[in-house]
Amino acid sequence: MNYFKQVILGLIILSSTSSFAQNNYERSMQAMIKGDYRTAVTQLEKADTKTPDNAKILQMLGYSYFQNGQYEKCIETYSRLITVKPTEVSAYYYRGKARLNIANDPKESLNSMRENFYTASIKDFTKAIEINGEEDTQMFQNRGLAYKDYAIFRSYKAKKKDEKTACVALFNNSISDFQRVLTMQPLRKDIIDWVAYDKAQIASLK
Repeated sequence: MNYFKQVILGLIILSSTSSFAQNNYERSMQAMIKGDYRTAVTQLEKADTKTPDNAKILQMLGYSYFQNGQYEKCIETYSRLITVKPTEVSAYYYRGKARLNIANDPKESLNSMRENFYTASIKDFTKAIEINGEEDTQMFQNRGLAYKDYAIFRSYKAKKKDEKTACVALFNNSISDFQRVLTMQPLRKDIIDWVAYDKAQIASLK
C-alpha cells in the first residue's frame, strides 16, 4: 500500500472517534472504505457545507473528487486545503496529479491553458518533495512523468533551436527524477524504460 493510501486510511480511522464527526461525515468514511467515492463526495459536500474550512473534510473530499475523475473540483478543494494547512503534502501531490491529468486529456488538445497545467503540476510535485523530503520515490516518479509529458507537448511545436533546447532540458529533468527513483529502487523496469524513452526523444531533437 502506498503512502497516500495509508494517509487516507489513517485519517478515516482516527476521525471515526473524533468529537466533531457528523452523520454525513461518518457515511462518507464508510463509503470511502468501500471504494464508493461518488457517495463519499455527496456526503462530504454536505459535511463541507456544515463545517467549512475543516482540513480533514477537505482532504477527504479532494481525494474523493480525484478518485471520481472530477479533477477541476479536486484542484479547487486541495487549493482550499492548502490555504488552511499549507504543509499538507498530500494536497500538493494530488493537486499535481489532477493538473497533469487535465493537461494530458485529449479533450484539452486545443486548450491554450494546457501549458499552465503542466507547469503548475511540476510546481506542486516540487513543493511536495520540499515538504516530504527526498526519499519518496512516488514523488520523483510523478514529477519525472510531468516533465516528460510537458516536454512531449512542447516538442510538437519546437522548430527553432532554442525551442528544441528547452525541450531537451525538460527531458533531462525527467531523466534526473527517474534516476533518483532508480537510486532507491534499481530494478524498476518501468522507470528504466522511461529513461530510455526520454533519451530517444532527446536524440530525435538534435
